[in-house]
Amino acid sequence: MATIEELTAAAQTAIDALKTANGGDGMFAQVNNVRREFTSGEYDQAVVDKANSDFDLQENGYKTARQAEYEAIAEQLDMLFHDMTADKGDKTGEWYKAIKAVKDANPKPE
Repeated sequence: MATIEELTAAAQTAIDALKTANGGDGMFAQVNNVRREFTSGEYDQAVVDKANSDFDLQENGYKTARQAEYEAIAEQLDMLFHDMTADKGDKTGEWYKAIKAVKDANPKPE
């Protein structure tokens, strides 16, 4: 896993490639109906924002991925009810299998 310093360096490279001074298309702000290229400070903030966003995705992206794949709570409760009334007594119920599949597909980073 990358450190915030490594992600900041990568973000700096990516933002530098966008600057028109480096032959890129630039990044622009719309202020009072006038389009202007970012100031030096805005480019610096863009680097910080990108690094922080990439770090958050690295650290917490699995949570968002899991949330998107989990069944709705009502569906999970229904699965649990049917598992409990089936009286299997082991970890082979449908709810367990569904939750385990999502967790296996989106592991927590170490």
